[in-house]
Amino acid sequence: MTMLTPKPWIDAIAPYVPGRSTTDSGVKAAKLSSNENPLGTAPAVREAFATAAATLDRYPDAGATELRDAIAAHYGLDADRVIHGTGSDEVLHLAAGAFAGLGDEVLFVRYGFSVYPIAARRVGAAPIEAPDVDYATDVDALLAAVTPKTRVVYLANPNNPTGTYLPKDELARLHAGIPADCLFVVDQAYAEYLAPEDDDGAFELAKTASNVLVTRTFSKIFGLAAERIGWGYGPAPVIEAMHKIRAPFNVTTAGQSAAIASLKATDFVEASRVHNAQWLGWMSDEIAKLSNAGLRAVPSKANFLLVLFEGQVSAEEAYTGLMERGFIVRWLPGQGLRHGLRISVGTEAQTRGLIDALREIVGA
Repeated sequence: MTMLTPKPWIDAIAPYVPGRSTTDSGVKAAKLSSNENPLGTAPAVREAFATAAATLDRYPDAGATELRDAIAAHYGLDADRVIHGTGSDEVLHLAAGAFAGLGDEVLFVRYGFSVYPIAARRVGAAPIEAPDVDYATDVDALLAAVTPKTRVVYLANPNNPTGTYLPKDELARLHAGIPADCLFVVDQAYAEYLAPEDDDGAFELAKTASNVLVTRTFSKIFGLAAERIGWGYGPAPVIEAMHKIRAPFNVTTAGQSAAIASLKATDFVEASRVHNAQWLGWMSDEIAKLSNAGLRAVPSKANFLLVLFEGQVSAEEAYTGLMERGFIVRWLPGQGLRHGLRISVGTEAQTRGLIDALREIVGA
């Protein structure tokens, strides 16, 4: 009997594994596995969401016109060149869907965001990993991996799951070496956590270059992870092509209202940025004190740390031990990081508690 089988490139996909939200024992725990905002959501944003949720019987604005206008006004962009998505994940998929296919290659750095190989394989393209330099992006290695088959280059900046960051001059050098017929996608999901002087210049490139797309999300610093709202900005022909395959009505009415309100919640966003800078720095310093136990944190500019376990205690043992003590973090063996844990910055109590638990686990 003939069996129904998926396409071979779909069969080859390793499904996305989200951060866990429950423990093995079922006990309540601090969730530090998905890089959510520990301060929650701004009150005015919750109110905007609740008000808009009263229109459940009507489709949302398929073009998200008010949201795109608000994004454009907030960031100084052209609204017609903004595309909205169900999280920035959808926008990343649209980029591969519009510009790559069978026989093509999609390039990204080793230890890049796990959605990139899925987006590539989903359209039949081959995912290609370029070597890193101590978990950070190696521009020369990426450029060396570009071939005539390369159609899309993804770069997360800051990178997930490493938290590493490519400065403006290096990002410009990378773009200069990418052929004009190849789309350069700069994934800025964590950009709002950067200090102003760390602007990587991607928006300026996207305003003038014909092959640069920048993606962002409302899931992180804006505290709207549950609504899944992302967006991208790029040249008009790129955005037009992506709109052709975008799902209709892909962002809810309440989500659009909440996202617009979140752009006005500047005090909340700044408080979130300040909180993150304080506790990311504190957590990095505390991990450094555990170096005798073989722990090392990769320098991060995001809202999480990648902690490497290079001593007697393995990352898996620490992952299990933290869960037993009420902390859920992200262990990433599927991304070649069996020796690492990605740990989100939490509230002060959560962050202090996690470090206390880690000290106990490694016997420090």
